This record gives sequence, C-alpha cells and structure tokens, in this order.
Amino acid sequence: MNDDRLISMANQIADFFQSYPEAEAVEGIASHIQKFWDPRMRQGIFAHLKAGGAGLKPLSLKALQQLAAKQPDLAKSA
Repeated sequence: MNDDRLISMANQIADFFQSYPEAEAVEGIASHIQKFWDPRMRQGIFAHLKAGGAGLKPLSLKALQQLAAKQPDLAKSA
C-alpha cells in the first residue's frame, strides 16, 4: 500500500476522534491502528513517520509516535 493511502487512512481515523479530548483521541487512533492494520501497513506508516511524517494531521502524528514507542522492533525495521 502506498504512503498516500496510509496517510489518508490515518488522517480519517484522526478525523473521527477529533471531537474527543486529545489524550483519548491519541489513544483511540493508536489502538485502532494496532488492532486493525496489518503489520505491513504499520511498517509502511512507521517508515513514513521516520521520514518526517509529512501530511499526517497532528493527532495522527502523536498517535503514531506513541504507537512506535510501544513497538520499537516494528518501528525500527521501518
């Protein structure tokens, strides 16, 4: 899956959680990506994050940073 599609999907999840308090939104986005994205998708978005994360909305960015911190092995291989 290409970066543009992964960015779009992460940002759509962030749009859903936008009305939540920030900490709850970040956790909700991270949880959704962890539960429903396959490892190749997560690896792709982590690689994009490692390259700077262009195009990610602030909530998406925070959630992915939090998720990457919890999954250092997957995030490092990106």
